[in-house]
Amino acid sequence: MIRPPILAPSVLSADFARIAQELDAARDGGARYLHLDVMDGRFVPNITWGPKIIGDLRKLSELVFDAHLMIVEPERYVDDFRAVGCDRITFHLEATPHAQRLLAHIRDGGAKAGLALCPQTPVELLQDVIEDCDTVLVMSVNPGFSGQRFIPRALDKVREARALVDRRNPACLIEVDGGVGAENARDLVEAGADALVMGSAVFGASDPAAELRRIRALLV
Repeated sequence: MIRPPILAPSVLSADFARIAQELDAARDGGARYLHLDVMDGRFVPNITWGPKIIGDLRKLSELVFDAHLMIVEPERYVDDFRAVGCDRITFHLEATPHAQRLLAHIRDGGAKAGLALCPQTPVELLQDVIEDCDTVLVMSVNPGFSGQRFIPRALDKVREARALVDRRNPACLIEVDGGVGAENARDLVEAGADALVMGSAVFGASDPAAELRRIRALLV
């Protein structure tokens, strides 16, 4: 038996023409987090939304808002995302030269702070900041677009992150984002993942709530 992971549907894949129903479906399916991908068209080749949209979404759901900032200079914007209701704020290690300072600032502001690693970024680079992390987000695709194919090497990175976290900061969550669905969810949890981000695998289904329940049943 494995420990049930946190399921975090990615709102980027939802149908915004019926967003209230989509968020309700995530809740009804047993999601604990809503994953919010913030992209600036510079750090990644796509643009999504800023604090205004997230603030509006906050009115529609009481689930944990798990913001993933795929932006350059995240230190300029974290306070804005916290102000509109983001409970967890993760930024990319590759996007700022002062990661420890920003992690501490996010935590001082009352949110949980996390670091994300692109596929080519080694887990070893977390050695000097792991105690300051509430989340380590392992990207299992190159960030920027939903619906990409899972990179198998991510399983080894999850194991490496698990070993580091268990040794140095057991309270830190290991989250995985990219190409996650029913076909690999169990492998990821067995490798050490605590939270699974799923976009098209959930919101691309005809019944997102039922798909979430199906995935949860596979992980019992």
